[in-house]
Amino acid sequence: MNKKIILSIAAVVVLALGLIWFFSQRRSDLKDELQAALSGGKPEIVTQSEYTQVLKEFYEARDYMEVWLFNGSLSKAGKELLNQIENSKYDGLQPDEYHLAEIHALFSDPDGKSKKIRNLSSEEKVGLELMLSDAFLTLAHDLENGKVDPSTLDPDWKFEKKESEIDYLSLLQDVGSGTSVEKVIDQLYPQAELYIKGREAIRELYQIHQNDTLTWEFAQVDDVIKVGEEHAAIPALRKRLIFWDFLSPYEMENPNLFDSTMFAGLQKYQEANGMNPDGVIGSLVAESLNKSPQDLIDIASINMERLRWMPKMDWDQEMVVVNIANYQLDYLTKKDTAFTAKVIVGKEYSESPTFTAPMSYIVFSPYWNIPESITKDEIIPSINKNPNYLEQKNMEVVSSSGEVVRASKVNLSKEEGYRVRQKPGGDNSLGLVKFMFPNEYNIYIHDTPARSLFEKETRALSHGCIRIQNPEQFAKILLDSEEWDDDKIQEAMHQEKEKVVDLDRKIPVVILYMTFWADKDGKANFRSDVYDRDQALLKALRSSKSSLDKA
Repeated sequence: MNKKIILSIAAVVVLALGLIWFFSQRRSDLKDELQAALSGGKPEIVTQSEYTQVLKEFYEARDYMEVWLFNGSLSKAGKELLNQIENSKYDGLQPDEYHLAEIHALFSDPDGKSKKIRNLSSEEKVGLELMLSDAFLTLAHDLENGKVDPSTLDPDWKFEKKESEIDYLSLLQDVGSGTSVEKVIDQLYPQAELYIKGREAIRELYQIHQNDTLTWEFAQVDDVIKVGEEHAAIPALRKRLIFWDFLSPYEMENPNLFDSTMFAGLQKYQEANGMNPDGVIGSLVAESLNKSPQDLIDIASINMERLRWMPKMDWDQEMVVVNIANYQLDYLTKKDTAFTAKVIVGKEYSESPTFTAPMSYIVFSPYWNIPESITKDEIIPSINKNPNYLEQKNMEVVSSSGEVVRASKVNLSKEEGYRVRQKPGGDNSLGLVKFMFPNEYNIYIHDTPARSLFEKETRALSHGCIRIQNPEQFAKILLDSEEWDDDKIQEAMHQEKEKVVDLDRKIPVVILYMTFWADKDGKANFRSDVYDRDQALLKALRSSKSSLDKA
């Protein structure tokens, strides 16, 4: 072999061995520091982390070789993780909860855009490595389960507690063995199109927020403003319609006048936001128009957290979904909405809970078995004022065995074992049909004789159950049988005794409270927080983990 070639090969081998020795020495230095930190509890991240034991097991198993750093810089995995932390804001989370500000403080540029780490001491490198591991595990937990525990915040959240399926050690090992951070994180997101579309909508809201030059002082509207009237809030509200592209800029003589041009833009805004497009500025319209892009980001963030709380379910299956805040029921099959109806939900102090249960049967011409609380608070006082109240309301008293007894022979306020029920008929409070998904909260979907209430924009009016518009259409689509045509359904709805019809399958009913969602086209939808649940969740979501633990 040529002597020059031999010398060249030897030089390359020597150089390679030198590099291996150099990097092994650098690795060895950090290895000792990592081992000492995990053994001795320094830096503070080791003692403060919820995952200290996981970190110890992980690094010990890989002989204390770092994952997120390489030769004093961010490794490929480190850069990927940093990107995931920064993008967690699109999940409605706070990137600084995952040490982003502390990480940026170690960069050569203050905002961390270059992702270049300045010259760090061994102690700082160890701190950064462990900080990134803690951030990865904390973010993983929050994406899968939510940051806030719903049981500590929302007493009406009745879904089963979501059980974590995370093996934190395995997650770290996957990244350590070369799996991309993005791939590992992706499996932790709620597997629902609602969540995916929600992230896209929040990303767009951030872009809008960056270009926002408006001032968003609250424009007070105490009564209603109709077209042709003047009001001090009109200039600000007009600018917001222009900002959201429901109105083009135009010349006007009187800025305080609610003119016809603004009227047309307002109608478009109302229709796009689930309101009655009557072109009247009332409290609901003013509340909506007073929300800035940052306010909408906050509302979206709240609802992304609610989606993370949800137990795992097949969102592609046949199901009935009721969104309390939207006053709407949707029947979904094969990913499509086959039926939609307005609903009336629980009023204040009788709020409809959020939960899921399988619908199994329909009751036509139902009795209304009046709950004990309503009997005590409403029925008995009415009887005391009017002895003929029960007869006038088509009600009767029954014993515990279901036997009808004379009301005059029973003292409902003192004697136990009796209950009041309303007989089937057009004036029955349940209407002509009810849809049953047995649950411990005694909540079901039913018709109502007060059908005019569906024309109201705000429909939190019931004792907790869900009243549905067009119940005969809902019954027909659920029964899904030639036997149950329109005539037979009408016949069943107008009997003197109730008729129970079992469904041939169980259909999940999911009752949600969502003041934001993004539809399949990515359009963001916002609704009024009728139960005032959002603010407490926002406060918890924007609080640090340590303050939540102390609460």
